[in-house]
Amino acid sequence: MSAKFAWGAPSTENIPSEGSRGFLERWTQTKAEINPPGSSSFGSPHEAILLLRNFEASGRGWFWATDAHGLITYISAPVIALLNKDPAEILGQPFLRLFCGIENGLGQRTLPFILTKQSKFDDLPLQAASDGDEIWWSVSGKPFRDKAGNFAGFRGSGTDITKMRRSAEDNSKLATYDSLTGLLNRFRMSKLLETTLSAFKLQKRSCAVILIDLDRFKHVNDTLGHPAGDALLKQVAERLVKTIGDREKISRLGGDEFQICLPDMEDRTALADLAERIIASLSQPYSVDGSRCIIGASAGIAVSPFDGQLSEDLIRNADLALYAAKGGGRGRFRFYSSELLQAAEDRRILEDDLRDALAKGQMWISYQPVVDSKTNIVSGFEALLRWNHPERGPISPALFIPIAEEANLIGAIGEWALQQACEQAVKWPGKLKVAVNVSPSQFSMGTLPKIIESALATSGLSPARLELEITEGVFLEESADTDSMFAALKKIGVRLALDDFGTGYSSLGYLKNAPFDRIKIDQSFVRGATEPGSRNGAIIAAIVALANALNMQTTAEGIETLDQLDLIRSLGVSHIQGYVYSRSVDNESLLERCAAGEWVIMPAGPAVQRSERFSMYRKIRAVHDNHRYEVVLRNLSVSGALIEGIYDVPVGTKFVLELGDGQLVIATTVRSAACQQGVMFEERLVSDGDHGLCTNRRASPYMLAAVGLTAASSAQGSYSVVDSDQQPPGIPAFSTMGNLKVV
Repeated sequence: MSAKFAWGAPSTENIPSEGSRGFLERWTQTKAEINPPGSSSFGSPHEAILLLRNFEASGRGWFWATDAHGLITYISAPVIALLNKDPAEILGQPFLRLFCGIENGLGQRTLPFILTKQSKFDDLPLQAASDGDEIWWSVSGKPFRDKAGNFAGFRGSGTDITKMRRSAEDNSKLATYDSLTGLLNRFRMSKLLETTLSAFKLQKRSCAVILIDLDRFKHVNDTLGHPAGDALLKQVAERLVKTIGDREKISRLGGDEFQICLPDMEDRTALADLAERIIASLSQPYSVDGSRCIIGASAGIAVSPFDGQLSEDLIRNADLALYAAKGGGRGRFRFYSSELLQAAEDRRILEDDLRDALAKGQMWISYQPVVDSKTNIVSGFEALLRWNHPERGPISPALFIPIAEEANLIGAIGEWALQQACEQAVKWPGKLKVAVNVSPSQFSMGTLPKIIESALATSGLSPARLELEITEGVFLEESADTDSMFAALKKIGVRLALDDFGTGYSSLGYLKNAPFDRIKIDQSFVRGATEPGSRNGAIIAAIVALANALNMQTTAEGIETLDQLDLIRSLGVSHIQGYVYSRSVDNESLLERCAAGEWVIMPAGPAVQRSERFSMYRKIRAVHDNHRYEVVLRNLSVSGALIEGIYDVPVGTKFVLELGDGQLVIATTVRSAACQQGVMFEERLVSDGDHGLCTNRRASPYMLAAVGLTAASSAQGSYSVVDSDQQPPGIPAFSTMGNLKVV
C-alpha cells in the first residue's frame, strides 16, 4: 500500500476525537472515492485497519492528520514513541511543532506557506524537533474537504530518511573534505578560492594563499611505514588548525602538501609572522607510535590581486615562491615576486652548467680566517667553495649549493672540495687547521669515512688538522647509522664542529652523545645582539656555558662591527669569524700572509652595527611630483637606499621609489653627490623570507592603474657604474625632467 494515501487511524481505539463511527464513515467515503462502483473491492474496513497497523509497526512509514486549524488530530504511535513524547503532548498541538528549521523549507516553498495555501505537497524533507539524535523525515500531505466543500484539514504520510540523508552528507563530505585529516580537499579549496577571488575582484579586496610542503616527510614513510606517515599528517593538520584558528581555511592538497586561504590579508609583516609560526610549529618533534619524528616545512606566499587575480595564477605563483623557499635551504618561507619566473629558468640553466663546472676548472676554494678572540692570532681557516661562472662571474654558494644538493651533485663536489682543501692545507705553516663543510646528504653516505681517509692519505695532512663542520640536519633521522658514522669519523682522528647551532632542529639530548669538539654560533644570534632589548646576548652566553661544560670550543660567525666583537669577547666565545677580522682569501694570499708562521689580524670595521645593506645593480623608477625618472638601485637596506641616475638632486627632495610588483616606498634624499643620492625611507622594509627585503604593503593593481602605473617589475639585470665625478652623458639633471610626466 502506498504511503501517500491518508487513511486516518489504523485502529478505532486510537481515535481521540472522531471515534470509531467517524473513522468508519471516512473510510467508507474514501473507499467509495478511490474504488468507484464497478471496480475491484479493497475489502472490509477492518482488514484495511489491520494492514495499516502492520505497515506502521514495520517502521517503513507513518501517517498524520490535522484539522482545519492545523492542529494534529492523528499521528502514528511509533512517531510519538520516537520523539519520546506522551500522546497528550502531540495530539491537539500545531502540526508545525513536529519540526525544527522549517523556516528554511525547500526552496521558497516553506511548510507554513504550503499549509496556509492549502496546497498538496510531496516528499518535503524536514528535520524532526527531537531532543535526542537528529531525525529527518520525508513528509507528504494533501488537503481534504467536508461534504459542504469546506477545507477540513490535511492528511498525509511520512518516511524516515535519516540514514539516507547521513549517507548523502557522508558522500558530500568525502567529495569536499580530505578523508585522512578532515581538512578541505583540493577540489573544495579550488572552488572556495575561485569564489573568493571572483567576489573580491569586484570589491577590490585582497586574499593571500600560503602553500606548505613538508621537508623530509618521505623519510618517515620509508622508515616507519605509511600508517605512521598518515598519523603524522593528522598531527600536522591539527597543528595547522591551531595556528590558523579556522579549519575551513586549510586544505590538504595531497601527499604532504597543504594550502591556506586567507581572505582580506595582505600585510606582509603579518604574513611573514604567520609563516614563521607555521614553520616553527610544524618543525617541533612528533611522537608517532612511540617513535620520535622530526620534519620541517617550507612555505610560499602569494597575494591577490598583486600576484594574480585568477586562482590558477595565484596558485602557480605561490608554488614558485615555495620552490624558491625550498631551494634557499628549506625550513623558510618566501614571498612571490615577478623575478621568480626568471629565477626558475636561471636555476635550470645553472644546474646544467654546474654539472660541468668541476671538469672545466671553474671551482676553487677560498679560506676565511678563524681567529682566537683573546690573541687575535689566526688558528685555522674555513674552506668556502667558490664557483666562477664563465659568463655570469662569481655565483653565490647560497644559490648553487642547494642546486647541487637537489641535482645529486653535492657528493662529487664535496669530495673534490675535501681533497682540494687537504692538499692545500698540508702546505700551510705550523698547525693551522682547515674546516670543511659536510652536508647532511654527504653525512648519510656510507662511503664518507673512506673518502676522508683517502683525502688525508693522498695529501699527507694530519687528521688532527682537519675539522668537519656538520649541521644539525644530520640528527633528524636519529638512527643507529648516525651514531656509527660519528664513531667512524672520530676513529679516523678528525675534529667535529656543530655548525649553525640553534638555527635548525636543536636538541640538547644529542650533545650528550655526539663527539663534537666545537660549537659554531650562527650569525643570526650575533646580528642584533648589541641592540637595546635584544636577548641574543643571553642566548650566546648560554651556548658558551653549555660548550664549556662539555669541554668544547666555540666560534661566533659573522662578526662585522667592533661593538659586536666587544660583546662576543665579554661573553667568553673562544674563536671568531667575520669581516671585522678578514674576508675570505685565496690560497696564495693565505700562504703569503702566514709566511712568518703566525698571522695576527687587528680587528677593524664600523664601530656599531648598522642595517644590513644589499649591493645590487637594478633599474627602478623614481617619481617626484608629476615626473618619473629611470634610476639604478645600487644598494638597499631596511631604512634606505643608494640610487644613481639623476644629476644634482637637492637634499630634502622626496621621491616615491617604484621597486616593482606594486612596491612603492616614500624616500627623502639625505645625501646627494653628482648623480648619486642616498635616500631614507619613511617606512622600514621587511624581510621577504629569503635574505631579501620588501615593502610591508603594496599598491593594488587598481590603484596603480588609476595613476597610470603598472604592477609589473622594471627591467632586471646588471648595469654599468657611472662616474660620479661629473655629470655622465645621458643622465639628466633633476631640474630638466619636466617632459617625463606620469600619465
